[in-house]
Amino acid sequence: MPRHLHHICQLVFFLALVVVGVQFIAYVFWALNLSPTFVPRPPCVEAFLPISALMALKRFLCTGLWDHIHPAGLVIFCLALILAFLRKAFCGYLCPFGALQEVLFCFGSKLGLVRPLPKWIGRIALMPKYVLLAFFLAIPISLTVPEIEEFLLSPYNLVCDTKLALFFLKPSTLLLAVLALLLLGSLFFPSFWCRSFCPYGALVGLLALFSPFAIVRDPQSCLHCHKCSASCPQGIQVENFVRVNFPECTGCLECVHNCPKPNIIKLKFGVRSVSPVILPILVVSLTLIIYIIARLTNHWETVVPLEMAKMLHEHIEQISHF
Repeated sequence: MPRHLHHICQLVFFLALVVVGVQFIAYVFWALNLSPTFVPRPPCVEAFLPISALMALKRFLCTGLWDHIHPAGLVIFCLALILAFLRKAFCGYLCPFGALQEVLFCFGSKLGLVRPLPKWIGRIALMPKYVLLAFFLAIPISLTVPEIEEFLLSPYNLVCDTKLALFFLKPSTLLLAVLALLLLGSLFFPSFWCRSFCPYGALVGLLALFSPFAIVRDPQSCLHCHKCSASCPQGIQVENFVRVNFPECTGCLECVHNCPKPNIIKLKFGVRSVSPVILPILVVSLTLIIYIIARLTNHWETVVPLEMAKMLHEHIEQISHF
């Protein structure tokens, strides 16, 4: 298996996101009358609207109705949940923040900045993301289906992607300080944001506990060279476990590739060893299949007319959460 296949997947999806981001900013400029050139709104930006997707998922489970305001957001959210059963693969192969965290981890490692946390601090550092997850899950759980439908059809939800873009395009001092802290923290501690603060990762990580895939180490043949632990972007001490089945494991297979002796660390499906190439193939294949199905069944493009979107953007400063 090509050693850097996991990084290739990350790079491809990261570059695709850059293209989507540029296209979306151009759309926002048109919608806000800052540019005369119309650029179609890329549906993929809805991946950054998890609260809307959570509410839409509850309505779908209760009524069978798919959200047609941000349909791609619900598709991508469901994709992340499905890929959790491939060893939390959404985080390891598709998430742009995961890719950025790995770059910072590698950069920090080369500079000798990465510092392992004491076990008790490491355990505490994992908790904030679960607190955030509980907070976000409480929102759709506490609302009735009619209340969720009211939110999904509200002016705020119709332009919340643009509101989010403006939040980052016009950052406050506090936002800049938080971003700087997260970036600097990622140079010193493995996957600082992902391990400690990402509620999305917390949710798919819990589902990944039920994944049939797991990294398994042969303790009898292990050389105890520490290379597997040192290479893990999530800071998991692989050498201390026979079976690595933790919410933080993203299935990146770095520990497999960096082990100097073949077959000491393997990818297993249940009790059967499988080729590591299976995981990235399944990730890419499932992503493309779900995307194609969503396009063919009209579950990708929003039904909000451009005229309505344009009108809402004219009053976007006055639109707030109802």
